[in-house]
Amino acid sequence: MARRDEDDDQFDEGEGPEDKYRAPALSKGLDILEHLASEAEGKTQAEIAKTLGRTTSEIFRMLMVLRKRGYVHLNEEDDRYSLTTKLFEIAHRHPPVRRLTSIAGEAMQKLANRINQSMHLAILHSGKVLVIAQVDCNDNNITAVRLGAQISLYDTSSGRVLAAWMDEDALAALLVDAGPGSGDRQAAFITDLTAVRSMGYAQNESFTIAGVTNISAPVRDMTGRVVAAITIPFIRRLSGTNTVSVDGAREELLVMAATVSKRLGAGATGTT
Repeated sequence: MARRDEDDDQFDEGEGPEDKYRAPALSKGLDILEHLASEAEGKTQAEIAKTLGRTTSEIFRMLMVLRKRGYVHLNEEDDRYSLTTKLFEIAHRHPPVRRLTSIAGEAMQKLANRINQSMHLAILHSGKVLVIAQVDCNDNNITAVRLGAQISLYDTSSGRVLAAWMDEDALAALLVDAGPGSGDRQAAFITDLTAVRSMGYAQNESFTIAGVTNISAPVRDMTGRVVAAITIPFIRRLSGTNTVSVDGAREELLVMAATVSKRLGAGATGTT
């Protein structure tokens, strides 16, 4: 008879449906990955164990496996563990994401070169805005967002576009995932959604960098659902190398986003 490990799936009589199938080892590994995803500087084994309410020996076994599989990296100078890019790479193997970046990437690069502005493509992931593609223009001075960056929902124009057309239940679930935010940012975010729906795009002064105007347009799939946002962090260069105004960049962006949406099948079912 095969040996049953203590971390194998278990089911105890009297448990609710949500507890019917449990995989403690998997849960511990996922807890570690989710925790490290929000820690830019990494965490030591002891810090991870304390935060997750686990023993250091439990965490050690999980970290060794995750490290061997390439999901986490140990900085031997300070004994801190941090995520590698493997999860991000795996996500990009997923056909819908790969198709989205493939279709949008070329169109974004052509527009970036034409209007002399950089831009990025973002989706929602665990209540945050995840940047899955970034293209730069040819100018010496650019504003870029790091590929793979996860940004607070409330601090982005992309987040407003991604949320603006959600139904009430989906929006409520998103806000729970995103958390309350700091100050009145969640309330301001919710207030902005009506205007975004009305205009068909978001345009805001950057929430993080002075002098930058973020312009964001929706990308829709064949059902008409907004699945991504393309955003231009528009900068006005004192060197005089700008080729279009903010308004001109916005109009070009909306046309390009609509073209990408059409290639993804938007409009084929009569939805817009």
